[in-house]
Amino acid sequence: MLELALLGFLGGLLLLGFKRPFLWVLAYIYVDLFAPQRIGWAILPHIPLSLIMFAAAFGGWLVLDNKAGSRFSFRQGLILALLALCALSLTWADFPVEAAEKWDWVWKSLVFAIFLPLTLTNRLRLEGVALFMVLSVGAIAIDGGIKTVMGGGGYGTLSLFGVSDDSGIYEGSTLSTAVIAIIPLIVWLARFGTVFRPSRAVTLFAAALVFACLLIPVGTSTRTGLLCIIALGGLVMRTARHRVLLGAIGAFAVVIAIPFLPQSFTQRMSTIETYHGDQSASTRLAVWKWTLDRSREKPFGGGFDAYLANSFTYQMKSADSEGSTTVVRTEEVTEKGRAYHSAYFEMLGEQGWPGLAIWLLFHVLGLFQMERIRHRFRTSEDYGERRLGQLANALQQGHLVYMVGALFTGVAYQPFIYLIASLEIGLAGIVAREMAPAGTRRPPALRKARPGQASPAASQAPEGSATA
Repeated sequence: MLELALLGFLGGLLLLGFKRPFLWVLAYIYVDLFAPQRIGWAILPHIPLSLIMFAAAFGGWLVLDNKAGSRFSFRQGLILALLALCALSLTWADFPVEAAEKWDWVWKSLVFAIFLPLTLTNRLRLEGVALFMVLSVGAIAIDGGIKTVMGGGGYGTLSLFGVSDDSGIYEGSTLSTAVIAIIPLIVWLARFGTVFRPSRAVTLFAAALVFACLLIPVGTSTRTGLLCIIALGGLVMRTARHRVLLGAIGAFAVVIAIPFLPQSFTQRMSTIETYHGDQSASTRLAVWKWTLDRSREKPFGGGFDAYLANSFTYQMKSADSEGSTTVVRTEEVTEKGRAYHSAYFEMLGEQGWPGLAIWLLFHVLGLFQMERIRHRFRTSEDYGERRLGQLANALQQGHLVYMVGALFTGVAYQPFIYLIASLEIGLAGIVAREMAPAGTRRPPALRKARPGQASPAASQAPEGSATA
């Protein structure tokens, strides 16, 4: 039944797309994030959903969609440069076969990140992408949250929709980063949404979804998730009006929640402080050191999955209590072919210093753009301007949470962050176009009207209307 429901939903989106081609873009986002083909077992795994939806999204925009307002930004140029560098790195990759396998999905992620902002020409489309992101990631969070409450959590053991392949967004640390980063967008949609307008039902659902998202780091027992929650808390306090009250409520909630947390979660979180005695944390530090040393030999990186060449030995400390004394033991550990566990070192190791510079510049520019928009509209009395300012704030918060999570997770090419970046690019374009001085605004595209028909410019629907 679940597989039939997923097929029916996708089929409905494809049919509706002939009337509104932008729905095919949303359908691709849903397939890319939720990955229904990994949930199905009989039909869906044998259908190239990602290819079909991408072809529909790009073809629909190219042939059927109105391209008025589309523009190519500098940040899209940076993604194009990164894409070119990734393609070139295949020629000098340390492991050509493995590099080709990773390239097979990386190029799709980067190409869609270049394409998506071209379609985000009005406010309703921005909201549509945000809504599909929230509901796609939220569906996974709801499933994981229920299983966590029922006692089905644990590091590497939380089964989500029966997906056994621990990769992509279904990997524990990646999912923990994504669900916490999506919380600001959930709140924004509950306050300013026009598809589902603010109401008691919407507020209750949003609150329950935020709670489910907060449960995911508990269910997956990932330290990255806890750090992302702390980062989000600090960002919320930065812009909140009643900081003291909010801080008191947060502290009270933490005190109340601690006794109900599973022992497996608290034990794993304790290793943040005693990382020298945790093999996972010690391995990451050793891999990062190896990557820095390797970058001196190969400043342009070793291509995708270059970490497979690493081999190192390090000392791991452990403390045992024997009676009234504590005995510290040192164990020598040898590791080979361990992953980067950091998007920063992933980019450095695979694309070298040029790739890391492009990637960092891309993210820093996005954060700076959102800060400018947030600051510009923070005291505005106009509802529409305040709505845009709060969206900029939500995107900036989610982006910064991702950057924190990326310190400890290899998510440099994951589609999720490029969707947030696409929303930032689209928002910046809309603000620049709508808020430009009257004499400098570009007129809408004109075409010859039929006899008795109003010109497109005169009948153009306002931004944020029901036409997408």
